Amino acid sequence: MANEAGKPLRVVQVSDSHLFADTDGKLLGLNTEFSLGKVLELVEREQPAMDMILATGDLSQDASRDSYVRLDRALQKFGVPIYWMEGNHDKPAPMLEALRGQEKRISPCVVETGNWTIILLDSTIPDDVPGELYDKDLAFLDESLRNARGEHIIVALHHHPIPMGCKWLDTQVVASADRFFDVIDRYDRIRAVIWGHVHQEYDGERNGVRLLSVPSTCVQFKPFSEDFAVDDSAPGYRWMDLYPDGRIETEVSRVEGIDFEVDFTVKGY
Repeated sequence: MANEAGKPLRVVQVSDSHLFADTDGKLLGLNTEFSLGKVLELVEREQPAMDMILATGDLSQDASRDSYVRLDRALQKFGVPIYWMEGNHDKPAPMLEALRGQEKRISPCVVETGNWTIILLDSTIPDDVPGELYDKDLAFLDESLRNARGEHIIVALHHHPIPMGCKWLDTQVVASADRFFDVIDRYDRIRAVIWGHVHQEYDGERNGVRLLSVPSTCVQFKPFSEDFAVDDSAPGYRWMDLYPDGRIETEVSRVEGIDFEVDFTVKGY
């Protein structure tokens, strides 16, 4: 996967689709199959020349094989490599079964392309919601950073490694975030850390490293909320242009012109 000199690598990030085995399945009143379809229609219109897709976790709500098969089928239509990440709602066994033949593209894994290395971590705790990077995960990160061929590096994970300012959501932050950033701080080639899970957009910086989150393809969480709350923002995705000189241009794009039915009275998911 090599790019022409000076041409950026176009990466599309989709996350937190929360699909069900049944295409009528709803999360907080929203049909997740429908909302994903609308986001992917938007991707198709806006991204005729993308180079890869990062699917950064909570791909399924019920961890059903059927939901992974449908998501794979929908993303394969774009004809580019897809890299998969497990989220806290996902289960490795049905994921691996549905994505047979793509095991090397499921986190933890490393993508080498042009001047860039993308390291995908597994931040899940089996059968629990919060994030964690265990000793083996941090060792994988450190080794991958040492051996990275790219001049520029992105590190991706499902859970947020920094607080988002949502009291309820920040109980799920990566527990070993301090140790994670101890590793990150040792390498000056890292340009960005990206994640899903938070169902909202974030664009910040820490020690010169870009910090980015992405909206969900379904329900959005209300920023800066004390208790669980749903936002009225539309589903969306993030695109990133990764330039050979290390620059990153990125924006979030959201579906427009559709009223998505969400049950704002529900206090959890």
